[in-house]
Amino acid sequence: MEPEQNSWLVETDWLNDRLGDPKVVVFDATWYLPTTLTDARQQYLEEHIPNALFFDIDDISDLTTTIPHMLPNPIKFSSRMRRLGIGDDMTIVVYDHLDLFSAARAWWMFRAMGVSKVYVLNGGMRKWTDENRPIDDYPHRPRLEQHFTARINEDLIASVDDVLLAYKNGVPQIIDARPSNRFKGLEEEPRPGVRRGHIPNSINIPRTDFLYQDGSFKNNDDIREVFLDAGIDLDKPVITTCGSGITAAVPLLALSQIGHDNHRLYDGSWAEWGVNTQLPVATG
Repeated sequence: MEPEQNSWLVETDWLNDRLGDPKVVVFDATWYLPTTLTDARQQYLEEHIPNALFFDIDDISDLTTTIPHMLPNPIKFSSRMRRLGIGDDMTIVVYDHLDLFSAARAWWMFRAMGVSKVYVLNGGMRKWTDENRPIDDYPHRPRLEQHFTARINEDLIASVDDVLLAYKNGVPQIIDARPSNRFKGLEEEPRPGVRRGHIPNSINIPRTDFLYQDGSFKNNDDIREVFLDAGIDLDKPVITTCGSGITAAVPLLALSQIGHDNHRLYDGSWAEWGVNTQLPVATG
């Protein structure tokens, strides 16, 4: 049985009932900003959902560029998934420890690689543990290598040139998911050499605006209200951005939840834009 129709989320009870299903693969996609000095892989080893694999966002990336964790090419992505025992016909569920901070990034990466049966665990590890569901503290059991073929979906990916055109033309609309103080340029960026501020004409909607206080994702009516209150025209295309392409996937997930399908994620995000002195910056 597949998750709820027209939703990219699965609930904890749905996943708990399928932990032993070999066709359902769970990924811990936790990732931390480098300034936190927290090791996500070590945390995974100490506490994860039973049989979950670790999705290493920094490793499953294009390591030929200085821009952090850019989307890898399909060959590398396919190779990593095959080694992990992921097949083309499997249902994938991703979660993180940070109330939907990085799980949406892994979800977007799978979608950008042509995977359609990929979902985010609503409420993540926080809700799972609050409900006293089972936890493991040992590595996953090795899985047999499977056939996996990535097919890049360019419709979900925006380049710096796409964003520059959007800034100049006013379309697509640009949503920045960083905290408001970083968007306004009131705080230093976590990466050295990156300027403060934001892409001119972009609209700030912090990723936490899409979450309830318990860390679960807002319902569709409340999601629409978030976008409309921010001045987003849901009949027009959108590009999402953030610090380095991680939390930019949260508003993109929200758009997908409400049926908006004309959207892309700016993979380089502020880590690329903010270091290029030829590109304009706004503050305030």
